[in-house]
Order: sequence, then C-alpha cells, then structure tokens
Amino acid sequence: MDFTKTISELEQDLIHWRREFHRIPEIAMEERKTASAIAEKLRAWGFDVHTGVGGTGVVGILQGGEPGKTLGIRADIDALPVTEETGLPFSSIHPGAMHACGHDGHITIGLGTAKLLSDIRNKLKGTVVFFFQPAEETLNGAQAMLSSAILQDMQLDAVVGLHIWPDVPLGKIAVRGGPVMAAVDRFTVRVIGKGGHGAIPQKSVDPIVVASEGVLALQRIVSREIDPLKPAVVTVGRIQGGTTFNVIPDKVELEGTVRTFDPEVRSFIARRMEEIMKGIAEGSRASCQLDYEYGIPAVHNDEKLSGWIQGILKKSLGEDAVVTDLPPSMGGEDFALFQQKAPGVYMFLGTNSEKNPSYPIHHAKYSIDERVLPIGVRVFCEIATGFLG
Repeated sequence: MDFTKTISELEQDLIHWRREFHRIPEIAMEERKTASAIAEKLRAWGFDVHTGVGGTGVVGILQGGEPGKTLGIRADIDALPVTEETGLPFSSIHPGAMHACGHDGHITIGLGTAKLLSDIRNKLKGTVVFFFQPAEETLNGAQAMLSSAILQDMQLDAVVGLHIWPDVPLGKIAVRGGPVMAAVDRFTVRVIGKGGHGAIPQKSVDPIVVASEGVLALQRIVSREIDPLKPAVVTVGRIQGGTTFNVIPDKVELEGTVRTFDPEVRSFIARRMEEIMKGIAEGSRASCQLDYEYGIPAVHNDEKLSGWIQGILKKSLGEDAVVTDLPPSMGGEDFALFQQKAPGVYMFLGTNSEKNPSYPIHHAKYSIDERVLPIGVRVFCEIATGFLG
C-alpha cells in the first residue's frame, strides 16, 4: 500500500500536533493534558479509547475489517524535569518541564499512524492497539500500564516502538535483532563507621575512606572480572556524607546504577558488589549494607520479527534507509516489559541533519527535525499493513 500521498496531506497536521504537545510538557504520571488531547483525537477517529491506564496512559483500539492478528504500537508521552532553552516560539509553557527526549515526536508519530490506519480500517485483517505510555523517563510507566486489567487480559501477537535518535541520519531507521538497550539496576551502599574529630582519626573509623576505596574497587568488577565481550557498566552517581571540614562522619552513602545485557553477568555483579563492599568495610573495622534493586530487563528485539521488519522497510523506504548494525546502547527502556508480553522490536528513527544542531537528548536545547515525523508515520503504517495484510 502506498502511503506517500496520504502522509504528504497529513504533514502540516503532524507539525501542528507536535508543537502543541511540545508546548505542554508534563513529567511522569502528570501527563493529564497530554493524555486528554490524545484521547480526544482517537475518539474522533473512531477508536475504542481507554484512559487512566496505569495512571495517565491511553490505550486506543482499532478493529480491522476482518478478524486476524493483533499488533501493538507503543509511544511514550512524558517529558523531563528540564528548563527549556531552545528559544522556539512554541517552547514549554510549563516551568521546569520540557520535551527534551523527543517524546512530543513519538506522540505525534503514533497519532499520525492512528489517523491513517483508521481511514483504511476495513482493509486491515486484525486489530491495532496503540499504547500511549506515561512515565518512560522514570522507567515505571510500562509496568503500570501492563498491570492494568485491560492489558492483563489482552493478547498481542507483536509489539513495536521507536525512538527519535540524533545519532542516526535523518531519513534512516535502525532495526536490529537481539540486544538493543541494557537492563537498568540501581544500588545503594551505606557505609557505617565511627565519627570523631578530623585531627584525631585513630579514634574514629572513617567511612569516607572506606567508601572511597569501595568506589574504586567496584570499577574493577567490570575491568577485571567480566568477559570484555559482554558489556557492563557500574557507575557510582552519588556520594553523600559529612557535614563540615574537620569532622569525621558516622556514615557515608553511595548510590549508582548497573547496566548489563547478559542475565548471568547481571547477577554476578550484584553478588560481587556485596562481597567486595563487605570485605573492604570489615577490613577497616566498619560495616556496610548494600541494597540492590533489579530494575527493568534489557530490550531484546525478536530476531524473526526484526528480520521481517527490515525486509518490509527496505522495500518501502529503500535499501539504504534501513540501518541493521547500529550498536546497542547502555541506556535503558521499559519497552522491554512489553517484549515480555509479545515478540517485540524497538527501532531508532534518525533525526541527525544540518537543520538539527547536535545537542544530545535530555539537553535543554534539544529539538527534533520535524521532517522526521512523516517518516516515522510511514514506518509504523508499513509495518501495520504488512503485519495485518
């Protein structure tokens, strides 16, 4: 099916919608205006609409003309707690909130796809379910939606999602099978010592020294205990302890993240972190407590579905438009939880162009090149019509 003409006719609407959503960014679980605007459009196009899913999520169900398979399309809708510095005429009107990760584009691409598919619903053999998901940035929105009654009972044959990505050239879409984004874990280490005067350290047990040794030792897990061909990251992002320059505190707290792809590596790191920190603490007459929180799993694209999508998109967009060798990212995505419900593929839609300055996502000056919007709509429409044709 050729979507060239219908997408071209929709392009100005896409730009308008994107700017509307960019102006009203809402952070995780506060996306009420955003959800209301999404639901209003879906209802106008004849969708079966469910709101308040997982808090502020929206689910839109489109029944085709004949029974068949069910395809899920997921778009995240939350913004970041960032003060915008783009200077755009449609900049955020909500102080301290900004669509700095392209989710305004994700919403728009999802809605554009919904509109075009609704116009040809009688030609579809099956059902398309759109998941407009809250709280991706805090990595708890997918679980909230999937725990809702409507999704617990829903059967999906496949699910797809995408992220507008500044590391991929405009006009290209990266699709690969296997690992795509890392599992995301969080840890907190509390080192307990004995406080005292900074000039009389022998009468104290200094938790700052113990914690400092621990930070360095944790890095050796990856550099010296993990197979170099199995990616892993251990990052301590926060150290908190002490109140003034001449007092040794009683305790110090470390907090950080672990990123992995391999489940065995993931569990090994958690175990070794506890062994190493307790060993260092005991050797220094201190004690410690490790709280290790297993977060979302790795995004792992279904190999068969990825290969099929690559073929579909090469045929419709051109061989050169499909990137199949983009390296995995150590960033995380709770789309991984949708992949536990059905075979899934997460893609990266290029937005790197001369019109789009090379600010990274999450930067206060980040903005998408709006020419990416119709490309994203075409990607989803080609997949949907191919899967349900």
